[in-house]
Amino acid sequence: MAYQMDRPLRVAVVGAGPAGIYAADALVGSDLPVTVDVYDRLPAPYGLVRYGVAPDHPKIQSISEKLRLVLERPELRFFGNVRVGEDLALDDMRRLYDAVLFSTGIPGHRDLGVAGEELPGCQPAADFVSWYNGHPDALPARPLESERVAVIGAGNVALDVARMLVTHADDLASTDVPDAVLAALRTNKVTDVYVVGRRGPAYAKFTAPELRELPELVDVDLIVDPDDMVLDEPSQQLVDTNRKVRTNVNLFTEWSKRPPTGASRRLHLLFWRKLKDVAGSDDVSAIRFERAQPGSAHFGEIETIEVQSVFAAIGYEGQPLPGLPFDPASGTVPHTAGRVIDMPGLYVAGWVKRGPIGVIGNNKADAVETVRSLLADAESLPPAASPDPAAVTALLESRHVPYVTWNDWLRLDAHELSRGESQGRTRSKINDRTEMLGICRPV
Repeated sequence: MAYQMDRPLRVAVVGAGPAGIYAADALVGSDLPVTVDVYDRLPAPYGLVRYGVAPDHPKIQSISEKLRLVLERPELRFFGNVRVGEDLALDDMRRLYDAVLFSTGIPGHRDLGVAGEELPGCQPAADFVSWYNGHPDALPARPLESERVAVIGAGNVALDVARMLVTHADDLASTDVPDAVLAALRTNKVTDVYVVGRRGPAYAKFTAPELRELPELVDVDLIVDPDDMVLDEPSQQLVDTNRKVRTNVNLFTEWSKRPPTGASRRLHLLFWRKLKDVAGSDDVSAIRFERAQPGSAHFGEIETIEVQSVFAAIGYEGQPLPGLPFDPASGTVPHTAGRVIDMPGLYVAGWVKRGPIGVIGNNKADAVETVRSLLADAESLPPAASPDPAAVTALLESRHVPYVTWNDWLRLDAHELSRGESQGRTRSKINDRTEMLGICRPV
């Protein structure tokens, strides 16, 4: 039996980040009558826009205002603080909806794969990003107790982490960081941060806008080793043929010629260094690299840098979703144009579909492709056994799940804005889940 189109198509979107919200927008904006319930395991929506964008990037954070307009549409409902796979099993979702679209992102991280990474002072960069963005599941930040920190990786996440470590707390006081984060940043002991890339400067994945922010940091010296700017032939070809690469290398070259000013903090950009191991007995004491610059007099040399903390910023790694197939090689759910392989009625969008690549804007076209597949399948979808929207709330309440509605979230949103305004800030995030729920669902 297939869906008869005698009522609105019922779709669940699991994940209230950009990919999920863009998918919901495409669904309710189609010619087919559709109602959508958007789920998230956190009490707040917006995913990485709220919990992955550095607080000193308000322009990117403002994307949440556009996402908000989507979630306010009458055809949509928001269910926060619901763990699909635990509070609601996949079988529950298939009984309540004609189709389920997963846009849960990729929460895992890639390991460094070297000895010593198990030491307490070595951790994923994503953990620090979650902490300074007020993620309710984040752990306290140990690196602020260190004077010298290494960030392994040459992408924008590595740059965000480094920038937050060397930025003085007073320069973040007007942002939306939680009060506890701001207080901790005022105790920050970091003096030197080393951002380390395995390959040469032509292969760094930093974007030019991120790089151009670095010289504007107050009381921070930007240090690039001139020896690292000697390019091999493949690097030079990239510079000659790729405008973005050329822009980056020109910036690095300019910075390599600048003398230090005596600033109290230093951000070092290092290239051509292949991580050998993390040294230490009970905690991190140093990192060791093999110099990897072809043709250089330093090629093959072992270099040691004394640090007390190490961040791994070499990418994300997908993890299986309950009940869905999984490709460990790509870390994604196998699919065809967003259709989960051999599972009619199930779909994917965002990183769980294509892997951890691209920027926020890439999620829109990705989500539209998946929704196009879903709508094309509408007449052949196995129909929900309990399509009544009231069946969802009845089930959640019977299981005593403290779900957060859109109006509940608006209470928390208003509270954060009001608290921020009283402090002369844009917003003051609440990062304790119990406190968040107490504001969302007052007794």
